[in-house]
Amino acid sequence: MSSTSLSTRRVLIVMPALNEQASVGAVIAHVKQSLPGMDVLVVDDGSKDRTSALARAAGAEVARLSVNLGVGGAMRTGFRYAVARGYDVVVQVDADGQHDPDEVGALLQALDEGADIAIGSRFAGKGAYKASGPRKYAMVVLSLVFSRLAGRKLSDVTSGFKAMGPRAIRLFAAYYPAEYLGDTVESLVMAIRAKLTIAEIPVVMRERAGGTPSHSPVKSAVYLGRAGLALLLALVRRRPSVDSSDAA
Repeated sequence: MSSTSLSTRRVLIVMPALNEQASVGAVIAHVKQSLPGMDVLVVDDGSKDRTSALARAAGAEVARLSVNLGVGGAMRTGFRYAVARGYDVVVQVDADGQHDPDEVGALLQALDEGADIAIGSRFAGKGAYKASGPRKYAMVVLSLVFSRLAGRKLSDVTSGFKAMGPRAIRLFAAYYPAEYLGDTVESLVMAIRAKLTIAEIPVVMRERAGGTPSHSPVKSAVYLGRAGLALLLALVRRRPSVDSSDAA
């Protein structure tokens, strides 16, 4: 990666948030306690509640989208914010409290050791998180496919808990997929094609601190189908490389 050390690297915590007023303030407080000196940007993805106001009150910068673009659109906003303000690292942390800020240090260490992207994996031997039903089958298939594409074991390709260095930020600011699952599935295909180095770090996934979980038998079945379509689309679609002028 770059020669910038952990102590001097500018790190931006980006939190996509949709109607997370029940948890966003507490999550920001935990981040500021665990990660002093790191800036926090909450991207309010068209919330109808007090997410933006509570995020500002907790000390975060807020970018408010007028319409809901999904996690991909929110993160693209975060990457462009990071490029415009000269950040070296972007860490994606969910606003619902499932991602533990105390684990961010391990992700940053992976970047310091040469990774361009460090994924917090729920299935790499730490914690007791388990998927079930169609969602589990989708994750197994995606793991097998991506492990083959990347040439290394990747157990949790749909994790939203990630740290990304300068090369990844530059690529994703130019185009970060906004389609459903594009922010995980297609973005990893883009990263692999751009020859970015991807590492996985074992993390513990916590219970949501607020909001409504998206799991149900019907939604899980829909997830399975959409995951397959997202992967197919990612494999056939071409995106600019990290070194192209389009990604600058």
